[in-house]
Amino acid sequence: MGVPYMNQIKTLTARDAAAYSQDILHAVQSVVVGKDMIILKVLLAMLARGHVLLEDMPGVGKTTLALAFAKTLGLDYRRIQFTPDVLPSDVTGFSVYRKETGTMQFKEGAAFCNLLLADEINRTSPKSQSALLELMEEGAVTVDGVTYRLPEPYCVLATENPAGSVGTQMLPESQLDRFMLRLRMGYPDLESEVQILASRNVSNPIDTLEPVITRQELLVLQDTAAQVYVDQAILRYIAELAGATRSHPMLRLGVSPRGSLALCAAAKATALVRGRDYVIPDDIRVIVQDAFAHRVLLSARAKTENIYPEQIIEEIVGCVPVPQLKRYQG
Repeated sequence: MGVPYMNQIKTLTARDAAAYSQDILHAVQSVVVGKDMIILKVLLAMLARGHVLLEDMPGVGKTTLALAFAKTLGLDYRRIQFTPDVLPSDVTGFSVYRKETGTMQFKEGAAFCNLLLADEINRTSPKSQSALLELMEEGAVTVDGVTYRLPEPYCVLATENPAGSVGTQMLPESQLDRFMLRLRMGYPDLESEVQILASRNVSNPIDTLEPVITRQELLVLQDTAAQVYVDQAILRYIAELAGATRSHPMLRLGVSPRGSLALCAAAKATALVRGRDYVIPDDIRVIVQDAFAHRVLLSARAKTENIYPEQIIEEIVGCVPVPQLKRYQG
């Protein structure tokens, strides 16, 4: 379903934005089976202008998920396989000398698209990994002192193999912090896998996937999400959750202010998809683990006792008082 008048307005009503979001979700769900919550959270990150890290074993549908979103949203899509021999210039681009004109000409790298799938990012060198940092944070790359803006909208879906897999290395904290959400797809259940086998018995359903909205219309949805109202009590709630990670005895590094901003932006997108133009505490709770767990570092004691970051975040959410909001008059 298109939105013929979207290009003439800056924002939508929450009800209209929720309806268009549902259209996007249904289209992607027709291809990626049995992963509705993962699909929803990827959409939340995209509406919040964030990036997503998908951590899982190969072959569970991470690439299919990225391609399905690219087709559904009408985005220019590129994939780069982060093998050990990938160079930073493969990502950002490089300048070459043109003898005919006597000038340097910039050749765009894989990053110049709307949706970049950075596949198996933890298999490449730290130098190539760091090439993603500026473009993820600033929406631009700098080559030979010249800054080039990336197209809008822009989103990086990066995948990483589980730690300990052959040829992998841990991502540094500075790069993990650039991802708004970290998600794990996991294996499909039995019925979902049967459905996958049946749907691909003759052809791949992704080949028939058509755009639901345009790039410009996605920008309108992103602007609408940015305008969602966040009460002062909700802001304090987010800050208290982040603060609790910094003083928890099982953590040696807590969530940074960038993490608080990421959670706030994701919660605004959550509220919008649910048909509201204001955030409630439940919008925070549904996304907080995905926004916080990859931003903390466990203490030595926590590692010894096999405690996971998600368990600690869940404990913190259960301990921090939930704000009681007055009825919002929107």
